[in-house]
Amino acid sequence: MQCMSSFTYPVTIGVDTAGFYLVTFPDIPEAGTDAETREEALGAAPDALITTLGGYIAARRAIPSPSPATSGQVMVTLPVLAAAKLALYEAMQTAKVTNVALGQRLGISEGAVRRLLDLDHRSHIDHVEAALAALGCRLVVEVKAA
Repeated sequence: MQCMSSFTYPVTIGVDTAGFYLVTFPDIPEAGTDAETREEALGAAPDALITTLGGYIAARRAIPSPSPATSGQVMVTLPVLAAAKLALYEAMQTAKVTNVALGQRLGISEGAVRRLLDLDHRSHIDHVEAALAALGCRLVVEVKAA
């Protein structure tokens, strides 16, 4: 099974008529945020992305792949735990494995699997890694210069 996922998305930054900085995600049109400064808007961008992608999981929608940044765009990377949970969700979708079936493989309840997929729940990363391993995947963190 293919287990490659990346969760670094390009954002477009604009300014509205009131002077607020707007951050939008070309790959995920439902996601966006704004703030009084560019830095605050970029700081809020991961949370906006997490909220929207959590809705994708709840609706059982596919997670859009990030496109390369174009001129003037900035890349926003999700926190490691959120990225790992999204990778788990994608691996489950690819393998057509339900929450119940994964729970049986791991010896945990369906509710525990639901929490592993909940982007707002503070799961232990080793539990997410174990779930990925049960699907034939492994979590690899890549460090790049900013």
